[in-house]
Amino acid sequence: MEEDDSYDLLYKIIIIGDSNVGKSNILSRYTKDQFQGNSKATVGVELGTKFVKVEGVGAKLQIWDTAGQERYRSLTSSYYKGCHGCFIVYDITNEQSFESINTWYEQAVKEAGKEVSIILVGNKCDLENERKISKEKGEEKARSMNASFFETSALSKVNIDDIFKEIVNNIYQRTKGQKNDEDDDIEIINENEKAINLTPQATPEKKGCC
Repeated sequence: MEEDDSYDLLYKIIIIGDSNVGKSNILSRYTKDQFQGNSKATVGVELGTKFVKVEGVGAKLQIWDTAGQERYRSLTSSYYKGCHGCFIVYDITNEQSFESINTWYEQAVKEAGKEVSIILVGNKCDLENERKISKEKGEEKARSMNASFFETSALSKVNIDDIFKEIVNNIYQRTKGQKNDEDDDIEIINENEKAINLTPQATPEKKGCC
């Protein structure tokens, strides 16, 4: 598919969750197809962009990777403004990151509103031998939040594209016909990304890893 940076829709998506659950690598795997095994914890917020197609309409995704450390939470709360979708990420090998989901969910609903599209993501499913949180437990938690659920691996690229297809389709269906203006105060980077088709009919069936 040819590169296409034209768009009619602008969607702001944030990635939240505890530190070291793999948020930055989910972003870099999706926007750059890169994985950094020795990546450092995000300080403040990082931004990536991606151009996609949904039902034939061009959309630019602004994807915000937020810091997971407690001391940065008051800072990153301001980045919920204008948010259309949210990934809440935990590490399937880390029980504490799973226990923190409720706190992140409550903050997302408070700051972004009840209508924000949310997907719960259990990352690092390539580490099956170190698993502490079962897939069934993740699915149950997602149901309690009325959210979609995926297990992913940024390392092996399992379900990374799928979670973005899902959230963009959710946002598109929810916001059809609404005005969608770009926030001039938001810095845009990585402008020239390859467009991919996110038409709902082409979205694969949700599945977990391993």
